[in-house]
Formats: sequence, structure tokens, C-alpha cells
Amino acid sequence: MNKKDIANIRKQFKLDNDLLTVTDIFNVYIRKESSDIYHQESHPFPMLDREQQELFMNNFKKVLTGQLDVKLFEVKFQEQAEDHTRVILHEGLQADEVEEWKEQMLLIVDKMFKDVQYEKDMVVTFIRGEYFKPTKRSREEAEESDRDEVYSHPFILCSINQTEQPKRSLVFDYVEKEFKSSVVVDSIINLASPVAGFLFPSFTDNAADVNRVLYSAGKANKPDYHFIEDVLNGEEIMTAQEDKAIFEFVVNEVVGGEVDTHTLSNVYEEINRMMDDDEEEEEEVTPTLDYEDVERVLKMSGVEDVNVDKVEMAFQKVVDDEKYELKASSIVPKYTSKSIKIETKVANISISPKDLKYVRQVNFNGKLCLMIEVDEDTMIEGFKLIPEASLG
Repeated sequence: MNKKDIANIRKQFKLDNDLLTVTDIFNVYIRKESSDIYHQESHPFPMLDREQQELFMNNFKKVLTGQLDVKLFEVKFQEQAEDHTRVILHEGLQADEVEEWKEQMLLIVDKMFKDVQYEKDMVVTFIRGEYFKPTKRSREEAEESDRDEVYSHPFILCSINQTEQPKRSLVFDYVEKEFKSSVVVDSIINLASPVAGFLFPSFTDNAADVNRVLYSAGKANKPDYHFIEDVLNGEEIMTAQEDKAIFEFVVNEVVGGEVDTHTLSNVYEEINRMMDDDEEEEEEVTPTLDYEDVERVLKMSGVEDVNVDKVEMAFQKVVDDEKYELKASSIVPKYTSKSIKIETKVANISISPKDLKYVRQVNFNGKLCLMIEVDEDTMIEGFKLIPEASLG
């Protein structure tokens, strides 16, 4: 799934929407002490009162919210695994009866809590439903409704949420006319911040891919690898943060640990050009770079004394897989926003990658200085600065 696919399905999670139907919901309450199921119940989703439906819809939308490879990860299933979750989910997706679907979901719950003990009681929620996506129409067909023909995608979504104990408080009893402490024994299910979740199957454009699942982490760049590999039976993943660290290591190895801003700006510009070219294609495929691509980018950016063997050796120091490819979107800071942070003891500066070429580190009068080229007068607290020196 790419960000457009995820955005398309996420925005459908709202009530009274004919492009998404949730048929059943299944909640399982797990006690923290024993990791045993304390309670379970299922309902047809339309039978819930409207307030509950809204709470759950917002929760499901949270599961599908976040940047790819930062909080959301498209995970490919392992080829072989015992009691493979891909098989369980596929059978659950095809189940005609609710009881049959629940049996499959309970198998996944067993895998979730088999070797893990949480610090709080947990609630695992499963829904099954259908996502409808209108077909694209030609201009000649534009007069017809864009919903006359749709692609139909059955799906299962899982949301895992922790419970909170309500805080004791002082209340005033209007009937007895007295102050007293509140006694609340009901647990609060924190639907605002799911700790994990997933969507099956993965969707790419108008096709479902049962060989992949979209996993949602509770926090950015902190996926639960045990959950991915042992519960979902997915292959190993890399976060955008890890990809960026690999890229930085490789470039530092090749250039000897030092690089000027002009060269770095060229590197970012070249990779961003690859991403722009990709967006112009009909099918959006995330552009990636192997060691040969990185060598080509560095060479085009003006790095001297660079060759394929040198880059390949740098890759091998940090990555076991010789065919590993870096995702371009992970290694380039957001190109048009001030995503690069330059930190010094004197000041912190934010600048966009496309403007990095206007920044230089220079030696002036024996001191290191950061020079920023500007094309207009600089204002500080309402005062216009005057030039103080010329570098010649």
C-alpha cells in the first residue's frame, strides 16, 4: 500500500458512508495478570448505539493514521510458519458464519498473548466489513455516477487498546447534599491511542494483496518486532529511521566522514528527482536505491573517488542482505519544508533540503562560520541589518 491507498480507505471510516460497511465487531478483554481471556462479545456493528459506533470508527481511523515506514508498515508474510496467520486471516475473511470468523480471530488472540504479558488489561477489537472503491471513468462516461460501478474489497481490521483505571475524585451528591469520594470500578478503554493494529488484506490501487498486511505501531519508529514476526508471521521490516541511518553511514564511509553543503544538496536534489519522476507514472511505486543507485547518485552529485565496489563494501558493513534497497522517501528530508535542523552552540536553524545549497561553512579570520546566502535584506526584531564584512 502507498500513502494514497491508505488515505483512501482511512477517510471512509465514518458513519452513514455507502463506500464502507462494517458488518460485525468482536471485542476480547484480556487480564494483565494471567493473559487469559476474561470476557468476549460480538455484535452486528449496526446494532451498537450511535455513540459507540462513532468511538470505534475514530479508533479504527487512528489505526490507519501515520507515515509509512514510520508508524504504518506494509508487511510481507513469511513463506513458511507454523499456524500461519496469513491462513487464519484468509479463512476468517472467507467465513460465512460469525462464529466461524470469531474462532479464527481467537486463534490470533492466542498468538498475541502466548509469550507476552502486558502491564495493563488489554482489549482486542476485530471488525470485518467491505470497502468499496469507485472505478475510474473516462470523460465520455462522466455523466454517469462515479458510484455506479465499484471495486469491492472485503477486509478485517484489528485494533489493540489498553485500559485505564479511572482516577478517584471528590464529588457533590445533590440528593444527599454532601461531599464524598467517587467510587468507579469500570475500566476505561483508551480508544484514542491504540497500541497496535493491522488491516488485512493490503490494498494496492484497486487490487487486494493477501500476501501482505498493513501493520500499525503504537509509536513512531517503534514497531513491535515480536508482534510482526511471531504474531503476524511477517518478514523483517526496516523503519524509515533505520533506512536513513544506513544511508548516512554509507555516504560517510564513501566520502570519508566529511561533506560540503553543496554536495549534500545535490544528493538530496537527485534523489528527490527520482521521487518526482515516479509520481508521474500511472502506478505509484515507492522508488528504492540499491548500492549501484547510491553510487550513481553520489557520482552525479559531484563526489570524487567513488565507485560501485566502494559503495557495495560500505553497504555490507551495515546490511546483511546484498540486495537490500533503501526507500528514497526515508532518506531524504521533506523536500519543500524546513526539515533539516542545523544545531550549533550559538543558534539552531531550520532549512529545507532545496535551500541547503545557500548555506556554507567557511573559515573567516581563523574562525569557523556558518554563512547563509540571502537575496533580500535581513530583519531582526524589526531592525534591518547592514553588511559588516566582505569575504571577497
